[in-house]
Parts: sequence; C-alpha cells; structure tokens
Amino acid sequence: MDNIKILVVDDDKMIVQSIQEVLELAGYDTAAAYTGKDAIELIKDEDYNIVLCDIMLPDILGTEVLANIQKLKPRIKVIMITGFASLDNAVLSLNLGASAYILKPVNPDNLLKVITNKLHEQDKTERLNEDRVSEWIEDRLNNLEDKE
Repeated sequence: MDNIKILVVDDDKMIVQSIQEVLELAGYDTAAAYTGKDAIELIKDEDYNIVLCDIMLPDILGTEVLANIQKLKPRIKVIMITGFASLDNAVLSLNLGASAYILKPVNPDNLLKVITNKLHEQDKTERLNEDRVSEWIEDRLNNLEDKE
C-alpha cells in the first residue's frame, strides 16, 4: 500500500501539526483542513485513504463532514476525534459510518495502530471487490463461450 494519503481535519492548528508530524514520521502523506467546508472541498478534489476528523469544527459538525464523505467517496475510512466525548457523539458517528472514534488527547501509538487496522480493512475490501469483478467477468466469458 504505497502513497497512503491522510487528511487531518481540526480547527486547532497545534493538534493538526502534531498529528501530521506523527503520521509523516510513519511514512504517510498528509494534508490539513481547519474547517469542515474546507475538508469537503479537499475530499472532492483529492483521493484520501483516511480522514481524521474532529467532531467540533467552527463551521459545521464533524458528523456532517462524515456524512458528506460517505456520499462523495464511501471507500474513505473516517476516524472521528473528539475532546468532548459523549455516548451520543460516539453512537451518531458510528451510525453515520465512522470507522473509529478516538478521544483527545490523541495517543500517537494508539492512533497509528487504528490507522494500520483501518488500512488493512480498506485493502481487504478492495481486494474482495476486485476478486468479485474478476469472477463476474470470468462467468460472463464462460457463458458467452457456452452459447457459441
């Protein structure tokens, strides 16, 4: 899995810089957005493997960003991050399709472990989809040969 791209979305520039530093030291390419609307625009223009998104953003809720990502590019794994943990936020995030939910302050080792797991899930899903397409094509070709 080469060239893994991760978008970090948080209005706190120090948090974004800290997370980006951890991710870049681990070999990931990163980008940053400080508002939900900026994140959505970046996601429209670029393919990311993972989005780390704060729930409390200055313009819209992170759960709204999550819902937009699910519509625009559902293959992206979204990990919600919050300093305001609540059962309601966690349940809503997971129901909207978040891949994980992490509390601030973010533990770098835990973050990297979660990202690794989500990337493996993403890779497995993509391989399964490729296998299904290959099987479908093979079946179609066999059916065409049988009809000849």
